[in-house]
Amino acid sequence: MGLPSRDLVNRLTLTMRPFTMRFAKITPYLVAACAAWLLLAGGPARAAGDAYEVKSNPVKATVGEKTTASVNIATKTGWHLNEEAPFTLKLTPGQGITVEKPRLVRADLAASTDSTARFDVVLVAGKEGHGEVQADASFVICQETICRPIKEKVVISVEASPPRAPEPANKPEKSRKK
Repeated sequence: MGLPSRDLVNRLTLTMRPFTMRFAKITPYLVAACAAWLLLAGGPARAAGDAYEVKSNPVKATVGEKTTASVNIATKTGWHLNEEAPFTLKLTPGQGITVEKPRLVRADLAASTDSTARFDVVLVAGKEGHGEVQADASFVICQETICRPIKEKVVISVEASPPRAPEPANKPEKSRKK
């Protein structure tokens, strides 16, 4: 057995050529479709903050007293919060802090519009100093043609001061008779 004849090689090449030419014609369309899918599906090149923002401001608390912290969620132009999807905030308090409810749901929202939402988190600091509450927000944002489920972490920073000293009771002065 030797090498295949030139005629055999030409016949094999001719039968393969139409496939290669067809593939070459659709390649740009495949690349464009993949790029569009990654862009619309929120692929790794898409920054999370381009459509929404989740934030919490630091809170000053007094040891042993209830304090309210807020977690704010806002969508950016062109996006809105999905009114039908679940909306949750799971709280994990740090050492020395307790929360009234460890899991807040849509019914617990303090304020809500189509583009903003606010959870008010009731907490109690058990010791002086700095503490944190880890919050995991879960919600869905939408545009006209696409929705994106979001899971975002935010930290509620708590600075606790010592309890206030009780004020002395004001007793009326006794009048002295002379």
